[in-house]
Order: sequence, then structure tokens, then C-alpha cells
Amino acid sequence: MDKSISISTGGFKNLSGLEAIKYLKKNNIFCIELSGGKYSKNQINEIITYRKKLNLKIHNYFPPPKKPFVINLASDNKKILKRSINHIKKSILFVKKIGGNIYSFHAGFRVDPNFKSLGKKFKEINMISKKKAFNNFIRQTKLISKFAKKHKINILLENNVITKKNLNKFKDNPFLLTNYQDVEIFFKQMPKNVRLLMDVAHLKISAKTEKLDPIKSLKKMNKYVKGYHFSENNGLSDSNRPFNNNAWFLPYIKKNLDYYGIEVYNTSPIKLKQQINILKRNLEIN
Repeated sequence: MDKSISISTGGFKNLSGLEAIKYLKKNNIFCIELSGGKYSKNQINEIITYRKKLNLKIHNYFPPPKKPFVINLASDNKKILKRSINHIKKSILFVKKIGGNIYSFHAGFRVDPNFKSLGKKFKEINMISKKKAFNNFIRQTKLISKFAKKHKINILLENNVITKKNLNKFKDNPFLLTNYQDVEIFFKQMPKNVRLLMDVAHLKISAKTEKLDPIKSLKKMNKYVKGYHFSENNGLSDSNRPFNNNAWFLPYIKKNLDYYGIEVYNTSPIKLKQQINILKRNLEIN
């Protein structure tokens, strides 16, 4: 399998990262994006032993914290912000230990959601101003970028998803970086080691919610893109469904990157490898 196309462990929530690695390796999948999973105190040292056997990428909640929470660099809550920064720094150092050079995580929020709310309709209603959240996010990301640069690690920030249900609940968008306008404003202020991880499934939903053209949006944001997450959905909820050869986004993605992640859940290794092959054909990888 091509080293640039990884399978996310996000779909194996009942497995630890190490268990997911062993499962995917057994099924001849050797490029793996570690994301979340069950907390396991003793898995980290063993995972490091795979650094020369596998191509491992680290995303968001990995290594998973013992007490789950939502990373939010835009938070106004000092406790949450401190936990977020500590987790991100820990993950950056882990990337370094496994010989990688990229750590990716999600853009910030104007609310501080409970981790159980992710991917669902949020219960929280307290929301700070967009200006304050944006300023917090910009300031903290710049500080993280300096730490990452010191360790020769690049940062990829993933665009958030805004569903119609959440927009109706909050009467305003509680998430940052859901559209090309915000992406443009944000990344113009970022150093070169901070770029965009474009989740096309998130974009499809957000564009429908915000009444934007997803293809035009994708084209406008491509100048900042250094990696992708791929899956499909109905435009209403982030269901992590498989995509096919006619997927809407395939004609418009960059073909020369080192980071292509497949976030298709609840399917077999055979079908995951089919997803890899669809991407390989479209990226013209032999």
C-alpha cells in the first residue's frame, strides 16, 4: 500500500491504538492514522517499536487521555485550554518518537462541548463571541506552532463541521473553520508549519448548512491544504460512509501530498483496501 494513504483507527473505538494496529497489520494495512480509541497506559512503548515496520500518523486524541475531553484551543476556559495544550504537546512529542513529521487536530470551538456530544447535536448553549474565539485560537495555535517547529513537526488543522441541527440550536455557528471565508482569514495569519487538513465530508455538510457550493469552497481552500480526510455522507450528518469512483471531491483534490487519510467506519478490511485503491487510481499512484 502507498505510504501516503492511511486508514484511520477512529472507527475502532472499542480497541486501543495498539490493538487497532495489530488488527490492521494482520489484514495487510500498513499505513495507519492513530486517532482516539480506548485508553491504555502501557501501549505507547510497544507502538513505538512499530515505527520502522509501519507508516504511522497521529491525529487529534492520540495518545488518548485517561479522562476524555475535547481539545479546544479557542476556549476561554483556562482549565480546558491548559489540558488542550498539554495534550497537543504530548502528541507532538509522540510523533517525534515514531519518526513522523505531522500532527493533526481539529479547529477550535466557540463552546466547550462534552466529548460525548461530538458528532451529535450539542447540549451546551454557552457560547463566546466569534471574535474572542478566533483571537484565542490564533494566539494559541501560534504558540503551538513554535513548540512544533522546535521539534521539526508540522501542524495540520482540520476544518470543523456545522450541521443544520446545531446551527438551528445555537442560532449561530459555534465552530471555527467551517467555511472558506474563515479559513482564509485564519491561515493568512499562520506560520508555514501550520496548514489545513481538509475533511471533505465535513465540508460537504458545512457547505449545505451554510448554503455554499462545496466544489467552489474546496477549490478556494486548496491553497492551504497539506492533507485530506476522506469519507462520504448524505450532507446532513457525518456518518463516515464509503466513497466510490464518482465521489464529488475526487476531481478537485491535490495529487502531490504526503497525507491522505481514509475515515470510513464500520466496514471490513477488504472494503477499506478498496477505498485505498480508489484513491490510488485517482491520485495516479502505481
